[in-house]
Amino acid sequence: MRLAGLISGGKDSVYASRLAQEEGHKLSYIVSLQSQNPDSYMFHTVNIEITKLQAEAWQIPYVIGKTLGIKELELDDLKNTLSKLDIDGVITGAIASRYQADRIDRVCNDLGIYHYHPIWGVDRKKLLEELIQRDMNIIFSSVAAHGLDSSWLGEKLNQARFKRLVDLNKKYGLDICGEGGEYETLVIDTSWFRKRIKILEAEKTWEGISGKYIIRKATLETKETT
Repeated sequence: MRLAGLISGGKDSVYASRLAQEEGHKLSYIVSLQSQNPDSYMFHTVNIEITKLQAEAWQIPYVIGKTLGIKELELDDLKNTLSKLDIDGVITGAIASRYQADRIDRVCNDLGIYHYHPIWGVDRKKLLEELIQRDMNIIFSSVAAHGLDSSWLGEKLNQARFKRLVDLNKKYGLDICGEGGEYETLVIDTSWFRKRIKILEAEKTWEGISGKYIIRKATLETKETT
């Protein structure tokens, strides 16, 4: 199938689109929705502009849609963006969120295309372990949960932080994949990117019990080849 990957920049959506490729589907587009509402119900907003660099590093055509981020109406903006593409379906990185999955299903049904979500229902621990084993360079771009402080911002998801997430799940019930909004991530390099994303300027912000790692300037750099 010809598929569009709905990409937030984070680990789940990027990995889901890669799995679609590995299963033989054509990743025809990387699509992102840029919301004017920082508290969008459907779309990530932190560092969403970096998805353009991800698409370039991946060598996949990039499409950016705009939305005011008004609850439910933002789905119309997604549908309008996808309706212009020659695709058979859309890929999402939903794991268990019925809120997101049901609404993407509705958009796909209206357009007559397939909703492809290859990591739906997977074991969360196994998923994170797989991401780490595949040597994806994933950093934390926001945190908003008890046990996650500013020291996580901009840091890489590795075995030590994976174990800490498991501990926090046992202690506080934190979703270790962050699907409840506990944290957001950004993929800055993978084995299938032709170039890596280099962060040139960034800052941490903190308000109340949550914080963000905001990238002000980034570029692509060539990887060394052997």
